[in-house]
Amino acid sequence: MILRPDLLPAARVDADPWWMNAVLYQVYPRSFQDTNGDGIGDLAGIHQRLDYLADLGVDIVWISPIYRSPQADNGYDISDYRDIDPLFGDLAAFDALVERAHELGMRVVMDLVVNHTSIEHPWFVESASGPDSERRDWYYWRDPRPGFEPGTPGAEPTNWESFFGGPAWEYDPASGQYYLHLFARQQPDLNWENPTVRDAVYDMMNWWLSRGVDGFRVDAIDVISKRPDLPDGGPARAPFGVGHECFADGPRLHEFLQEMHQRTFAHHPGSFTVGEASNASPESALLFCAPERREFNMLIQFEHVNLGQENGKFSPRPLADGELAEVLTRWQETLGDRGWNALYLENHDQPRAVARFGEPTTSWFESATALATAYFLQRGTPFIYQGQEIGMLGGDFTDESDFRDVESLNYLRAHPGQGVPAGLAAISRDNGRTPMQWDCSPAAGFTTGRPWIDVPASASAINVKAQREDPCSVYAYYRALIEARHRVPALTFGAFERIDAGDAALFVYARAYQDSIVLVAVNLSGREIRPSASLLDEAYSPSRWNLYLSNGCANTAADAHDPAPASSMRPWEARVYLAAR
Repeated sequence: MILRPDLLPAARVDADPWWMNAVLYQVYPRSFQDTNGDGIGDLAGIHQRLDYLADLGVDIVWISPIYRSPQADNGYDISDYRDIDPLFGDLAAFDALVERAHELGMRVVMDLVVNHTSIEHPWFVESASGPDSERRDWYYWRDPRPGFEPGTPGAEPTNWESFFGGPAWEYDPASGQYYLHLFARQQPDLNWENPTVRDAVYDMMNWWLSRGVDGFRVDAIDVISKRPDLPDGGPARAPFGVGHECFADGPRLHEFLQEMHQRTFAHHPGSFTVGEASNASPESALLFCAPERREFNMLIQFEHVNLGQENGKFSPRPLADGELAEVLTRWQETLGDRGWNALYLENHDQPRAVARFGEPTTSWFESATALATAYFLQRGTPFIYQGQEIGMLGGDFTDESDFRDVESLNYLRAHPGQGVPAGLAAISRDNGRTPMQWDCSPAAGFTTGRPWIDVPASASAINVKAQREDPCSVYAYYRALIEARHRVPALTFGAFERIDAGDAALFVYARAYQDSIVLVAVNLSGREIRPSASLLDEAYSPSRWNLYLSNGCANTAADAHDPAPASSMRPWEARVYLAAR
């Protein structure tokens, strides 16, 4: 690893709005840090580790759901929006966490799920009490399909499939009707067509923002508006299944989102907002995040993480050279200066990036840092998922009993007798949910008890303690990237320009703003490649560049100082150049 921090400007860039120059870190509370020995992470654990996050250079802490919940989907099934689940602590512990984060200069963003609730939420309990309930139309209730026996296969009101497998409708024998759940059966969809539902949601959001929360990441927001006639869907659209075109990007979606902004975020200037939209394209993303539309600051999209899943989520194919870079480039170029990107490779719903896109066996350090370089320095706000900064690899899933995730368990029940398919082991959401690896102890420093999900064997070598004081670690590399994001004007304000380096596996781009220019060169492959010198030199003279950061070492003494951008790149090599001042 080569790092020359003296090349960075001395002062941090002053950005307006503030989040243009921020780095976000997502915490999955259940797996971050346990303090009471029950094997489940808690708010006290997050509080305990805030100094670690501040030292890393984090500006925003996104906390996955901690609301009261029966935990059918690890908290994404909320039974009380205004309380903390006892698994994690209480409101006093949350308030103390927010106060301490603010003291350290970090903002706290909550994960918010408003497409659906838990079946145990009082709203749904009342709605399910009978067809005459005052809250019946707070959710989607429909009669069985005519001509079918209620509760039997095919009797569902539509042919829509749940994101988690199986029909998106659950039969209620007491009333003879079905309710809609696009996710697990314990997660009934709210009816956003009902203005009283929207009023209740906005009131709750303002309650949290007034309490000191700095914003929200809003889950599954592109499915809150369904086609009003609820028609049958066409052929399945992998990896989404049947009916996705009927409930994603519905006719009133942006009306609802603009109303949400007007009723909530507009009253809390400076709040941070990011929506999650599984169906978004680079073009449609501008409807969510163009500033003049007043919806969200940025959008979490799925196109790059869904690559290779045309035959289904758990039947992934290897990616071709350049496939990942091509998608990332298209998002950069389409959003341009009209929108803002949420830059990420990992989160609680995705496998670890090194295992998904890199070569963890032969080039773990190199591919972890190359992938980091490729995404982190683009135009947008970079997101780090807990453990990504040390190159965590995911779980060791060889038996059905190893899984905890509802989506994975549903798949195994629907395909009995097959053992654990390789695709499931690789792509299961549980890969992103194994305990944070703090040290090499049996429970990785996560808990003194039995972890709720097993600690991977890789924790013995890949952990915070082993890397934090190592100047050539994945952790040190992420710190260097974060410092550059904070202090180089081009990385906040600069445009993105993809440069053809003569090979699809080479991801080379420039960021430029006034006299601040950055050149990023990454070999996203396991083979050595020499970039096309003529193509690079036409755009950027090699004499202009000083090497700030690289995950490689100099080949010879002659190359020890600033190897030219067009010099040969080893497998998974990454370089970050700053223009000579």
